[in-house]
Amino acid sequence: MATGQRAGGPRVMSGGSLASSMGQVAVGSMVANVCAYLVHLPASAWLSTSSYGEFAVLLQATLVLGVPALALQAVAAREVVTGRPIGSLLRLGGVTAVAVAILAALAVAPVMTFAHTGFTATAAAMAVAPLLVLISVGQGILQGRGQFHRLAWVIGMVGVVRTVPPLIALAVGGGSADALVATMLGAVVAVVIVGWQTGVRGLGPRSADAPVGRLSPTTVLHASQVQLVLISATSVDLLLARVVLSEHDSGVYALGTVASKVAFWLPQAIGLVLFPRLADAQRSAGALRTGVLVLIGLAGVTTVAALIGGPLVPVVIGDDYRPVAGLLWLFAITGGALAILQVALLAAIARERTRIAVVPWAVVVVEVVVILTAAHTVLGLAAIAASGAVLAATLTVAATMRTASVTR
Repeated sequence: MATGQRAGGPRVMSGGSLASSMGQVAVGSMVANVCAYLVHLPASAWLSTSSYGEFAVLLQATLVLGVPALALQAVAAREVVTGRPIGSLLRLGGVTAVAVAILAALAVAPVMTFAHTGFTATAAAMAVAPLLVLISVGQGILQGRGQFHRLAWVIGMVGVVRTVPPLIALAVGGGSADALVATMLGAVVAVVIVGWQTGVRGLGPRSADAPVGRLSPTTVLHASQVQLVLISATSVDLLLARVVLSEHDSGVYALGTVASKVAFWLPQAIGLVLFPRLADAQRSAGALRTGVLVLIGLAGVTTVAALIGGPLVPVVIGDDYRPVAGLLWLFAITGGALAILQVALLAAIARERTRIAVVPWAVVVVEVVVILTAAHTVLGLAAIAASGAVLAATLTVAATMRTASVTR
């Protein structure tokens, strides 16, 4: 064990080990992301338009209810780094899962009313949310321990077991409700897998140098609003596209956001692997600086790739999307900037400086106002989204770096 390393804490990684960990987690994340998008292809082909609409909107609702799960993973990883016993994290995960389950149950009727969805499909989709909480607390424990090989395997396997059951249900002729029930069952299997891989080490007495403060569920609430601002920043332009653009132009814009999603999701492993360092007061500023520099480089690569590949859009997808072909680089800039924003916000959670989220929240509010008043074309909306993402990332990184430096 390295000198000064807490028992049970994350191991110190060399540059090669860090790169290897990023590569492993990147593969696991890629598998999970491909699975998440893959399920939509057969669903759109095998279901009627209305059934697919029900399926898609309920999956989106599940993601919104899953915000506490994302927050809990970050909180769990941070607390493992500080030496908190795993037992208290499992209890926090249980409390959070119960709270999310209650919220999900209360959401069934409103979702059915406003989204015009059936009871079985809606209930099954809502039931996934508390299961995501249990999955996330296990992943956070692995992340905080620095067990990135195992974390990568878990992330990929969770993506597979959550995707295969609905694919089977659709393949045998099931409807959207059947697919969502299968998705719920897949999530149950995922919980079992995560529990098996996480184990129960650390349930013993608190170590002498572990934190003595009580871990409150409000910690998850504070982290949740940080994750919520990230989700808002990544979706506000697409959500408002149908408001400010014609149906045709909003469809064209939606295709452009695929480039944003690729640039945003591609470097997810960086934040996951760097998080334990971000939670360490002595290494937080350096880790954030490293992450931002790597992400800037990746953003440059994806932007150039989008610039070169843009002209292929009309050839591969269709001439209707020609207007966005020359703008994909702008969407890539948006996604790259949002990836940088994500790492800055993870650093804020890691150092318990969640008030920093007020900075991107302010930018999102301004962005909404500008979009509603000034975005009338695909180019205009794309330019506003890119500007907002770059501004939010720049200001948030600056604020986070300042607090990280102060607490060194």
